[in-house]
This record gives sequence, C-alpha cells and structure tokens, in this order.
Amino acid sequence: MKPFKHMKKSGPILVSVPHAGTYLPDDVYKSMTSVGQAMEDTDWLVDRMFNFIHQTDACLLTANYSRNYIDLNRAPDDAALYDAGKTLVTGLCPTQSFKGEALYLKGQKPSNTEIKARVAKVWQPYHDAIAKALEEKVAEHGFAILLDAHSIKSVVPKLFDGHLPHLNFGTNDGTTTSGDLIAAIMDHVRENSQYQCVLNGRFKGGYITRHYGNPGGGVHAVQLEMAQKIYMDENSDNAPELRFDTGKALALQPFLKEMVAVIADVHEHTGYR
Repeated sequence: MKPFKHMKKSGPILVSVPHAGTYLPDDVYKSMTSVGQAMEDTDWLVDRMFNFIHQTDACLLTANYSRNYIDLNRAPDDAALYDAGKTLVTGLCPTQSFKGEALYLKGQKPSNTEIKARVAKVWQPYHDAIAKALEEKVAEHGFAILLDAHSIKSVVPKLFDGHLPHLNFGTNDGTTTSGDLIAAIMDHVRENSQYQCVLNGRFKGGYITRHYGNPGGGVHAVQLEMAQKIYMDENSDNAPELRFDTGKALALQPFLKEMVAVIADVHEHTGYR
C-alpha cells in the first residue's frame, strides 16, 4: 500500500487529510484488539467531503494508512502537542483510543524499532510530499496555503468538555498564518450562521500546522477540525459509508468549496505574499 494519494494541481493551496486512511497491514491488524481494528478514531470520510477539490486548482494529499498505525499529525520524536495533565494523549503510534481503551493485545504494542520503521515507511514520505508541494508553490506563486483537514465526534469526554463546535480552526494562537487570511475564513463561516465556529479553542493545530506554518517564509497553515455530526451520523454502529448523511453533506460541501475559494482569493487584496 502506498502511503498516500496525491492529486497535484498548480494552484497555491494544498489540502492535507492525514487521518482518513483505514489501511492496516495484516500483521498489525492481528496484533490489535477489536477496538484497534475498528479504527473508530478515524477522521471518517473527510476525503469524501473534499472530493470537490478536483474541480479547483488546489492540491489534495490524502493518507492511506490508519492513524492507529501511525499518526501523521504528530512529531516524529512523539513530542506532546497539548498539556498531558489536562487531556488524554495519543502518540505517534497510538496505543489507546480516544476513550482510553487499549488498541493492542497484551504484549503486542509496537517496539521502538517498529515505530522507527513506520516513520520511515509512511510518516516520512507523507511529510516529504507536503514539504515538496509547499516549496513548489512558494517558488511558483510567492506563497503557499496549507489547509489541514480533520474531523472528530462532537462529544469525546477524555479530550474535551461538553460538545465541540461545528467548525474548529487552529493557527497555534495566530503564529501559523496571516491575520488577513484567518479573518477572511472566519468571516466566511460567520456569514453561514448554520455552523458554529471557534478559533484556537480545543484544537489549535497539530504538528502539521505548527511545523509547516511559516508566514514569514510564505507558507500559511490552518487546521480545520469538523464535528462529524455536521455530515454524518457520528454515533451509529453502522459502517462509515452507511453513516454518511447525504442531506447534511450536500449543505456542507458547497460551504467548504466556497471556503477554499475564499482562501485562494485572499492574497489578491491583502498582499500577504
């Protein structure tokens, strides 16, 4: 299995979808509990929600491997993104679910050697692809915009209190993009009042956003974490495809498409190059 699918286009935007993959090698699948095999913490169908990208000049990079195999939005040294004292922490090669349940059978957790092998096999190629795409876009356009797209259940007690807003944008407290760009995004959301939104709330941006966002170097990065309830039945036990809510998705996709258009257009009147 290749680490990712990459739809290349010439525009300045790269949409990254690191957590929608569902592939697990047979040996790893057999070493997991039923919880690990179910992969419930997957960002289900986010790639499907962004399948309109082929109609634009933006690029789409989508992971094939499950985040239960390796989390592409974590640092290769497994450094924590958030304060471990305040929330459950899932690492580079997670061993527990968002509910705190074991992903591996007893004695089957990946060794340090295995983790390094997974980094080389899957993590590094994905990040090489991001870095190369952003470098090419900066060279061609003078800037690049990285939208890192995610989704999660709206209620995950071990990660956050209460219900998550519909759309959660992260710029690591304003360090990964220009104020003009994120202001344009937030204005677009507020004009579509059916969706609740927050900026730099529980999700401030993971490793991808924090590592690649460098406004001074021409790279602007924003993470989007969507509550799954706005496009699917997030609590059903059915297969993911059967949880997809066509009515909700048909409302959300045009909004996302317009958001990408807003992002692409901002540079023309802000001069953030």
